[in-house]
Amino acid sequence: MATETVLATAVSNGGSKICCKSGPGYATPLAAMAGPREKLIYVTALYSGTGRDKPDYLATVDVDPSSPTYSSVIHRLKMPYVGDELHHTGWNSCSSCHGDASADRRYLVLPGLISGRIYAIDTKTDPKAPSLYKVIEPKEIAEKTGLAFPHTSHCLASGDMLVSCLGDREGNAKGNGFLLLDSDFNVKSRWDKPGNSPLFGYDFWYQPRFKTMISTSWGAPKAFSNGFDLQHVADGLYGSHLHVYSWPEGEMKQVIDLGNTGLLPLEIRFLHDPSKDTGYVGSALSSNMIRFFKNSDDTWNHEVVISVKPLKVENWILPEMPGLITDFLISLDDRFFYFVNWLHGDVRQYNIEDPKNPVLTGQIWVGGLLQKGSPYKAVGEDGNTYQFDVPEIKGKSLRAGPQMIQLSLDGKRLYATNSLFSAWDRQFYPEIMEKGSHIIQIDVDTDKGGLTINPDFFVDFGDEPDGPALAHEMRYPGGDCTSDIWI
Repeated sequence: MATETVLATAVSNGGSKICCKSGPGYATPLAAMAGPREKLIYVTALYSGTGRDKPDYLATVDVDPSSPTYSSVIHRLKMPYVGDELHHTGWNSCSSCHGDASADRRYLVLPGLISGRIYAIDTKTDPKAPSLYKVIEPKEIAEKTGLAFPHTSHCLASGDMLVSCLGDREGNAKGNGFLLLDSDFNVKSRWDKPGNSPLFGYDFWYQPRFKTMISTSWGAPKAFSNGFDLQHVADGLYGSHLHVYSWPEGEMKQVIDLGNTGLLPLEIRFLHDPSKDTGYVGSALSSNMIRFFKNSDDTWNHEVVISVKPLKVENWILPEMPGLITDFLISLDDRFFYFVNWLHGDVRQYNIEDPKNPVLTGQIWVGGLLQKGSPYKAVGEDGNTYQFDVPEIKGKSLRAGPQMIQLSLDGKRLYATNSLFSAWDRQFYPEIMEKGSHIIQIDVDTDKGGLTINPDFFVDFGDEPDGPALAHEMRYPGGDCTSDIWI
């Protein structure tokens, strides 16, 4: 079904579907909240950058409390090559295809951020033991489009897939743009029109009812792939912009300069309600949550709604430590958002029923550089030093800081990994290179707000058969609030 046809149907019917048969996902975000509880999570697990000459893999984790293998890795699908740096993932079909009965959420798309390779993984034949379906080689992608360093993928209502790519094969940001794959993962073309490439690439989200897609800016691959250097920010190798595109045409309509309040804008999410013309982006280095919204003249604007203040510290590389907001998500009912401070080590919950004025309703420390026992200390206004209490889970200390998060459909369970990107992990949290990373579960109070650690859930990637691995992004077989888009 063509994107334009689906969009026209959705708009003319107030966003409702009139089909007697349905495709993947759910008709509405609220319908998704009533979906079945998750039993499996697929997790990208890495050996890239760890010094272990092993391929990255897709781990299947059992998250069913009634299962005898609860809170453990039950399957590992090893990639056929070494050095991919599996990072973010997406589905071939999601709720944007719900009105298309021929669509099937079968394949998980795994881009290798460093290798440029893209894998299509069959999760339908045996959900507990996914299998490799197809490999898209970086040479083909580069020859047909000039693109490399694939990052975020989203399915389209047309059946195609769109993948953001962060640079050219030499790691230059000026070569970045968007790759279009067909329903069988053949390279079609670039999506962005000639002369419409973003300044830097990273994440993106589209909102068809407003005929808009917005993308964010990380940095030049030749800079970030070697670790973080603050001088590279001054040298212009990192981004601070949002790029507003016409949807689905691919013409850049506006560049929003976030300035110093929006250095390294990473994850971006519109509200799930497709009739809402607002959303948020997390600025990592500035550690601000920024709301974007549509003006009456059809241009887009932004405002900072939350600022995480840097902490004065002792013994660290800088006199002040930013929170470093590296991931956030929005609950399917658009009532709460959650974000992590990878360096400070806390996870936060905010009520966003008034999108302009988020209210802090929960906060919990689950790692970070400032936990008790760390060589680093925060310095209060009175000059006294302090550190944060971080509990153990099942006798295991929590390493690094919370990084990628995923929320259950009903909004009651928040899962968190702690690996960001291997070169940055090694720089800021070298211990997880030797001890591996982990997944924890945080129980969520969706009535009054609040976060508590589940003491019975801890997946330790330090105990993997081929040695400690780095766990990054998580996906449920049935879709989730960071991959499904409603039209």
